[in-house]
Amino acid sequence: MFRQIAAVGLLALVVTPAMAQTPAERGGYLVNTLMTCNNCHTPMGPQGPDFSKALSGGLTFDEPPFKVTASNITPDPDTGIGKWTDAQIKTLLRKGTRPNGVNVAPIMPTGFYEILTDKDVDSIVAYLRTVKPVKNETPAPVYKMAFQRDIPPGAEKPMAEADMANPVKKGFYLATAAHCMECHTPMDKGRHDFKRLGVGGMEFPGPWGKSVARNITSHKEKGIGAWTDDEIKRAITQGIHKDGSKLKPPMGFPFYARMTPDDISAVVAYLRTVPAAE
Repeated sequence: MFRQIAAVGLLALVVTPAMAQTPAERGGYLVNTLMTCNNCHTPMGPQGPDFSKALSGGLTFDEPPFKVTASNITPDPDTGIGKWTDAQIKTLLRKGTRPNGVNVAPIMPTGFYEILTDKDVDSIVAYLRTVKPVKNETPAPVYKMAFQRDIPPGAEKPMAEADMANPVKKGFYLATAAHCMECHTPMDKGRHDFKRLGVGGMEFPGPWGKSVARNITSHKEKGIGAWTDDEIKRAITQGIHKDGSKLKPPMGFPFYARMTPDDISAVVAYLRTVPAAE
C-alpha cells in the first residue's frame, strides 16, 4: 500500500480544475488530482516521480499474495494500453480485469472505482488517450496465492449523476474515487475491515521513517470530530495537522492541493458523517 509522492513537476501535469470542461480535461483532473494515479504509475527518480515519463509504469509491490509493478498506462501500443479498446480500459478500471482475462492485484484499488459515473469513466479514457506514449516494458505480475478485491459499502455500482447535488453523497463519491479508505481503514486477514471504516492504523515505512494512517472518523478525541472544516482541508491539501505539525507522506497532499473548493468542501461534509470509532 506504499504511496510515494512528490510535488516536483506536478503543476505541469494537472489540468486547472476551474477549466476542466472537456471530457479529456475532466479526466486529467481525476487522474492527476483526485485519483493520484501518478503515485504508483509514474517511475520514481532520486527527486520523486519522473514526470517526463508520466504514467509509463512505476512502483513495485512485493507482498505475500503477489509481486507486481504498476503498469504502463500510456498509449504506447507495445508496452502500454495503446491497443486496448475503450471498453477494455473501462473493464480494467471498474472490474480489475485485463483484456487477457487476468485480474490485477488489489493494490490497484479497482473496487473503489465501481462507483465512478459513466461520464467520469469516459473522461478518464479520453484523457489517457492524450497522454504522451512512452515505451517501457514492466515486469509481468507474479501471483503467489488467491486474492480478492475490496469494494467499500455503498460503492458497489456507479453513482447517479443526480446524487452529485447532495454535498454528502458527492463527498462520498470523491473520497471513494480518491480511495481514501484504502489506507485509512485497517486490514484484517488481507481484507479491508470496513466495519472499522476510517479508524486508521496502517503503517507506511519510507524515506520519511514510518507514518501511520490516522483515524479520520468523527470521533472527537481519536478522530477528526473536533477539527474545524478549515483544519481538515489544510490537512488534506497541505499536510498540516490540527496542532500545526507537518504530516508525513505517503498521502498525496500536492495532488489534493489542486482539488476545487467545492470538491474539498464535499469531502469534508462526507467525513463528518463517518461514524465515530477507535
